[in-house]
Formats: sequence, C-alpha cells, structure tokens
Amino acid sequence: MVAAILGGSVSAGACSSTMIPYPSLDRANFISLEANLIANYSQAIPIGLYTNHGAVNVTNTSFCNVTLSYSHTGHNDTTYVQVWLPIDNWNGRIQAMGGAGYQAGANLLTIYGMTAAIGEGYSAVSTDAGLGDQVTPINWALLPDGNVNLNLLEDLASISLNDAAVIGKSITSSFYGKPPKYSYWSGCSQGGRQGLMLAQRYPDAFDGIAASSPAINWNQFLMGDFWPSFLMDRMRVYPPSCEIDAITAAAIATCDGKDGILDGVITDEVACDFDSLSLVGTVINCTNFGTSIQISEDAAKLVQEVWSGAKRSDGSFLWFGLSKDAPLAGPSVTDLIVLPTTCSSNGTCKRGSFEISEDWIKLFVLKNSSADLTTITHEQFDSIALSAIKEYDSIIGTNNPDLSVFKAKGGKMISYHGLSDQAIPPRGSMHYYDAVAALDPSVHDFYRLFPAPGLLHCFGGSGAYPDGTFDALRKWVEEGVAPDALNATSVDTTPIINRKLCPYPKKQTLVGKAGTNYSAAAVDFNDFICV
Repeated sequence: MVAAILGGSVSAGACSSTMIPYPSLDRANFISLEANLIANYSQAIPIGLYTNHGAVNVTNTSFCNVTLSYSHTGHNDTTYVQVWLPIDNWNGRIQAMGGAGYQAGANLLTIYGMTAAIGEGYSAVSTDAGLGDQVTPINWALLPDGNVNLNLLEDLASISLNDAAVIGKSITSSFYGKPPKYSYWSGCSQGGRQGLMLAQRYPDAFDGIAASSPAINWNQFLMGDFWPSFLMDRMRVYPPSCEIDAITAAAIATCDGKDGILDGVITDEVACDFDSLSLVGTVINCTNFGTSIQISEDAAKLVQEVWSGAKRSDGSFLWFGLSKDAPLAGPSVTDLIVLPTTCSSNGTCKRGSFEISEDWIKLFVLKNSSADLTTITHEQFDSIALSAIKEYDSIIGTNNPDLSVFKAKGGKMISYHGLSDQAIPPRGSMHYYDAVAALDPSVHDFYRLFPAPGLLHCFGGSGAYPDGTFDALRKWVEEGVAPDALNATSVDTTPIINRKLCPYPKKQTLVGKAGTNYSAAAVDFNDFICV
C-alpha cells in the first residue's frame, strides 16, 4: 500500500451534529444531519469487496458516522449521504464509493468499501441518490401518471455524484479543520460509469478516479445484453446451460495457448477464430439432465450470434458481443447470465430473464412494467434501441469523449476491464478510449485503460485481478508516476497465476519463453512486456 500521511486525529467529542455545520450546496434543501460515534470497530474485508483494492483487515478503528438528508428544489426526492470520518488516523484524503446495478451507493458492497477505507485512514463518502435501499427500479422508475421519474434517474445518472463530492469535502473540512489534500472516486460497473460521468460532467470533483468495468454506453450495452434473450425467443431455441458451457469451454481450450501459456484464459480475443459450429454433433455429458446429449446446430448458431454482438434488422452493427471465454450460462460469480434458461427433468427448457436489461426496456423505454418482450419483432427491437438512445443518452449514456477540462485540471483516471466480463462487453471500454484518443492523442497522459484477460465482471474468474489499481492511481496523482502496467493476481484459480496487465492499446506479450505452452504457474509478472 502507498504510505499514509498520519496525524489526522480529532477528539471524539467532535462527532456531534451540533459541531458540524450543514454544507453549502446549490438547489439543496437540507432536512437532517446526524452524527454517531462508532468506537473500536473491527472487520476483515476480503478481496473483491473493496473495489479497486485488495483485502483489508480493519482493527479497532473509531470513526464518526455522519448521515445527511436533503431534497432538491423542485424535486420530490430525499437523498441520503453518508460520510465516515476516522477519529485517530485520517490520512488527509477523501475516497468516495460508487454503486452497483441500479444502486448509486449506500448498499452492502459500498458499506464494505467504506469500512475498508476508514481502516486505511480515508474519509469515506457514499450517496443513495434518493433511491434508498431499492435494488431494482421497479418501485421508482414510473410515476403514477405513467411517465418516467426523470428526477430520480438524473440523480442516479449524475446529479447525486457531484452532490456527494461537495458534501463529503465540506463535512470532512469541518470535522478536521482543514480540507482534504486529495480527493478520489472508486467504483466498478455502475460505480465505473459514475466515475466516467464525473470526469465528463464534473471534472473538478475529484483529483483521481478509478472507474473499472464501467457501465458506459448505457443504452447500447443494455440492449446488447437483451440480444441473447431476444435471439432465443426469435429462434425458439432454449439450450440447457450444459450445452452453452461446453461451447465456451471448447473455445477456451482452442485459443488458450495462443499466448504461449496454458492457463484457461484467452489473452487475445482477436486472435481467437474459434467457430462454435465446428462442435455440432459433439456428445457431451449434460448435468442439467443427467445424461449425454449432442450439441445442436441451433445452440451453436445462438452462441455465435451472441459473440458477434447485437445487430439491427438490416444486419448492421448495433453493439459489441461478449468475448468467447465469457460465461454465458450456468452459475457465475455475480449471477450475471445473458443466456438464462431453466430446464425440467423431461429435457425441456425455457428462458429466464436478464433483469437489468429487461427492467430498463420495460420501465424506461416502453414505460410499461408488464410489457411482454418475448414476442417482439426485430423491427421492434430496433425501435426500442433507437428510442433508448434518443431519450436517455444525454442523461446516462456517459460516453462523451471530451475530457479536456478534466485533463486541464490535472485529473487522472484508471480503468481496468475484464476481457471475460459476462455483462458489459470490454470492447465498449476500448471503443470509448479510442474516441477520447481521437480527440486528444495525449490521452495516455491522464487516462489509462487496462484490459484484464480472463477476469469476469469486476472480479473473479480464471484471470488475474489488479488489486493495486487504486494505489497506482494515488501514486499517479500524488507523485506524478504513471502506471506502465498493473500487476494482477488470480483469486479463483489453483495454482494462483500472476500476470502483468498492459495499458490499452498495448498487449501483454510473453518474452524469453516464446513457442512453448507453459503451465499457468510457470510464468510471473516479469515474464511479460507490454507492446
């Protein structure tokens, strides 16, 4: 870890609502401010629950939990922001935590992150964007008159993010008697999208932003995630998960060694020319039915279409597909499954739903929570995709490539994106980076993207996880040392693998051992260069 700046201690008596003034925030009407002292708190935070970091063991930490509520003028909303303030070990910095799914923050994952952050001496901040503890938008997306609740959507998309930055800095400054020296944002998925939104729309909110596996191009990738379900309904094909998993496993087996290492990971998706149709007729043991089945031509075609990505009815490109080693069915670490089917013992299967996408289509685009998506035509699919972009791209698309103001203010941003991400196609992040680079060829000076082979959505899988992402960002911001690579270590594999992640568009290349398929444990960080 980067060494902390210690000495930021305050009296426990400072943790009082009478001692902490309300912040000044445009268009905000503050409702309440509560301050509660939490003494000698301990909790072990395992790897994966402190986004962009490694594991942290929080021991006997005392902090002040400040919770504010406020509403926006003209909005029928109530937003809560939490600011946790270490009593004895403040390191002079603030770290804001991003959300997940349809939650802006203030959820269980965020709480784990805030706990780890105060353990490391950060003032920690999170907002619920007025959504409370709602996990899905079913209870807030539509108003009684059937219109979309644009106020809450805008709070989730952007407004609450800058609010949290202003509030967090103000409360921190009041509590310690001096402003934080550095401010950071850390998030993945929705939290990654939020980080990109801050760089685009509120470029002076944070000095450093860790925005991993970002849910940018919101409308496009959600339509892309619905594409597999649409295909199943259109083809009337609902394969068991065993069949889909067998196709994925065959793709990995075929393309695994192309980088010289046999580690169960496809390092270069472009170099993997595996065709799922080559498996038609292959006999597999299907655990769904407890018997052997043959891989069907329909299942192989379905998977090939999912890999190719969503297309309009005229065959033109709509959005990127998932990588060939991304799990499409069966259990996954985060239960994000774009080809969800459930099967009965008699050998018949039906499809489930990818709820994040279907909620967006039903509630926000069609404005009908009971809409039947199983019967839509390809032309209707096109219309829904176009309507989503027209209505919401300016609100939550988060794909504006102009980061000139963020750059001018000295901001730094790092993203990693798992190449086996089963929910957000990694090529979407590359597409955005290319767009930023087209406007500013010096993008590498302030924003770096690190593709992570074999890594699932944010965490997990056969690939290596860069638990030093945030530390690399902090070193870049505070010492001016840009990360030329990120060291990453696998969490779910035996043996553990160590890999060097390279900043896009460079790729990790094995040196000194070329031409031989080495085992996963036979190579280490230093066996790679970025070219």
